Amino acid sequence: MKHFKPYIKAIGKVFIVFMVAMYTYVNAYTQDMTPLVLKVKAKLDQVNSYTADGVMKTDIVFIKAPISKVKVFYKKPNTFKLERSGGISLLPKGGVSINMSNMLATTNFTAFAAGEETIKGVKVRVVKLIPMSESSDVVLTTMYIDEANLLIMKAVTTTKENGTYEMEMTYGKFANYGLPDKVVFSFNTKDYKLPKGITLEFEEGAKPNDANLLKNKKGRVTINYFNYVVN
Repeated sequence: MKHFKPYIKAIGKVFIVFMVAMYTYVNAYTQDMTPLVLKVKAKLDQVNSYTADGVMKTDIVFIKAPISKVKVFYKKPNTFKLERSGGISLLPKGGVSINMSNMLATTNFTAFAAGEETIKGVKVRVVKLIPMSESSDVVLTTMYIDEANLLIMKAVTTTKENGTYEMEMTYGKFANYGLPDKVVFSFNTKDYKLPKGITLEFEEGAKPNDANLLKNKKGRVTINYFNYVVN
């Protein structure tokens, strides 16, 4: 038995190191990120209301959608409206907002760490956000947060009824309010539903029945904001 004692001790040390490593890994990736999310929310909550002008570009396969001017209105806690001049907005329906304040309008959620990444040269914390309300259409939101500046660089939201949406934000002189200069909103066109009574103009060479080709394609809406008037 004496001959095995050194091996038993060595195995014991390896086991302890393994358990410490596993504990560290699990702790890092199950860390409660609620305090960080609440800090981001507090920054966004500085804004009671705002209006902004913008330019919107819609990129959906086979659909002609000219670049157009938009006007956005926000009022705390969750009123957000986008008006497009000269036509209807082609943003997907279903209550999914391109406004981050709406996404964090509630504190009834669970948030935990999911690692770190780099976006546009900025190190971000990846946070999984799960709403606790059974009535919420949102199942899961993954946020990529610039922890140093408390800015959401990207958010991917999965819903019960309206598919998965992704937003990427670029910030400028209104970063202190958490308001982006640019938002790129992406979605899968198979989840896209046109408002009733709306007929779209297809690109030259495409036929109306080519609308079936919208399935499993990516749609993208880009909005560049300017002329913010805050509070």
